[in-house]
Amino acid sequence: MTHPGRGLHGQAVEELGRRIIRGDYPPGTVVDPVKFETELGVSKTVVREALRVLAAKGLLESRQKRGTTIRPRADWNLLDSDLLRWQGSSAPTDGFLEDLAEVRAIVEPAGARFAAARRTASDLDAMRQALDAMAAAGTDADAMVEADLAFHRALLDAAHNELLSRMEVVIEAGLRVRDRIVHGARHFSDSIPVHQELLEAVEASDPDAAAAAVASLLAQASDDLAAVQAREDRKDRAADVATDTPPKEVP
Repeated sequence: MTHPGRGLHGQAVEELGRRIIRGDYPPGTVVDPVKFETELGVSKTVVREALRVLAAKGLLESRQKRGTTIRPRADWNLLDSDLLRWQGSSAPTDGFLEDLAEVRAIVEPAGARFAAARRTASDLDAMRQALDAMAAAGTDADAMVEADLAFHRALLDAAHNELLSRMEVVIEAGLRVRDRIVHGARHFSDSIPVHQELLEAVEASDPDAAAAAVASLLAQASDDLAAVQAREDRKDRAADVATDTPPKEVP
């Protein structure tokens, strides 16, 4: 269940959820609904419903005499689409990015193998349309991200495994975070040829070639992200040096 843009209730869920994920309220913290009403400028009913949604996601628990507290991270529904999105927003941690990369490396090559063996004509059409949209996106980062997501969703759907298709929430989270960072920095390799290679392997019903193409895609994605992060690190170091440099004496 996703809530962005759905009135005051949705906004309250988004804001409080992001705060919890960000660590503003450590596990065990007792939350004060009245304080939230004041801070968010919403009614008691809105806050109560928002807390109910967050409790369903494993973030909160309510007990008599103890009130509502933040649950340990181990209890959170980390595969919930909202939690994945909140973790990937703002400045995702290296650990989160590494976890997503590892899950993609497990799921997507297997999905590509199944897709090569089971794809239908409509599956291939969906992948082609997404690839065409990627090519048409040009320098439009948002359009490129959406087209990339559509391609990978179509690939998982082509595996015709309902449970595997549900892994879309993890793949989408990983892609959105990576694409937002890389395409936003406008520092990325042209991934269309490798996507085309993957499509051709699936169309040719070649599982080994499809898995190899996915591995190439993931390696390229990892290299692009590392390049952006290295560039940002260099900027930070340069800024630190500039800050630490004493002003020149005026003769």
